[in-house]
Amino acid sequence: MASHRKSSPTGTRIAGIRTPVLATAALTSVALLSQTANAAPSADSKPSIEEVEKKVDDLYHQAETATENYNATREKTAQQRKRVASLLDDVAQRTEKLNTAREELGSFAAAQYRTGAAAPDTASLLLADNPQDYFDQTQLMDRLTTRQKAAVDDYVTEQAATTKKRTEASESLRTLTTTQSALKTSKADVQRKLAEARDLLSKLTAEEKTRLAAIEKKKQEAADRKAAELAQQQAAAEKKAQEAAAQQQTGSGTTGSTATSGSSATDSSYTAKADKALAFARTQIGKPYVWGATGPGSYDCSGLTQAAWKAAGVTLPRVTTDQVNAGTTVSLTDARPGDLVFFYDDVSHVGIYIGNGMMIHAPKPGAYVREESIYYGGASIIHSVVRPA
Repeated sequence: MASHRKSSPTGTRIAGIRTPVLATAALTSVALLSQTANAAPSADSKPSIEEVEKKVDDLYHQAETATENYNATREKTAQQRKRVASLLDDVAQRTEKLNTAREELGSFAAAQYRTGAAAPDTASLLLADNPQDYFDQTQLMDRLTTRQKAAVDDYVTEQAATTKKRTEASESLRTLTTTQSALKTSKADVQRKLAEARDLLSKLTAEEKTRLAAIEKKKQEAADRKAAELAQQQAAAEKKAQEAAAQQQTGSGTTGSTATSGSSATDSSYTAKADKALAFARTQIGKPYVWGATGPGSYDCSGLTQAAWKAAGVTLPRVTTDQVNAGTTVSLTDARPGDLVFFYDDVSHVGIYIGNGMMIHAPKPGAYVREESIYYGGASIIHSVVRPA
């Protein structure tokens, strides 16, 4: 018997209430739209100008760190190339001498044949790895003269030295290959960081760029104020030192005068060199920062300091991590014109102090060599001050 029960309509129940199919579909659509709205980025998720500025500054810092790594690797590569070239040249000269000596040993064997010894196989001698073994096997060693035996010994010694040099050359070539690969990696790292910074800046609107410039201006004004404060502190410290020196000279008589004279001579020597370094640095103002550059048309930070002090007759290492150890560390208050000011915990930036809290430096890609407060990035990034001569 057929059932007379009505089929239940499809749908869902909400709190015991049956909902029709269309209502269910509508609810589902609302839920999906709500999820989509939550997933879509809102205007508020765009980074603020301050965040963009910090990110760009961080990327430039990372690029400068990568630049110093690149500079160090390039220096290492150049040194290794010279070593490989020297070793290969040495091996070539030694091999030529060995070939000449081997021919001479062949003439010894031929001479022994003429005096009645068994006919020598001079071709075997010329191809032998160890001519001494050849002479022993052909029973010619005892027939050689003292001079000829010495020649055989010298050949064996030189042959061992040449083999060692060949091994050194092979190892140096492998090391050079590894270093060249690291050089490419460092270069790519710099380029990647700079491209990312440029990309961030390119996405700013005109209004945002104006706001960014205003932020940079405020930072510069704050840095200039800090520089003025340091200048006052240095002036007060110098005045105090001069008063103390005058009192010591008055109280110590001739001895104090001699000590002061020696100190003045040292100060005068440094000042003369520092003046030359600063004069050079000032003539570079306006030239572009180019990573890896050492002049004369462009510089990176350590390339500028190296070139400036070279003009004063002082040779500095190429990279900041070496330059920071190429002199005497002094306090910031005791900083004098010509001293090197280093920045960041990884010592990845350097400038030349010119006095009054200011320096000359090659700041970053896209900028030019310029005078600027040593507080351009805040007091916290100043690492140390070094007097290079």
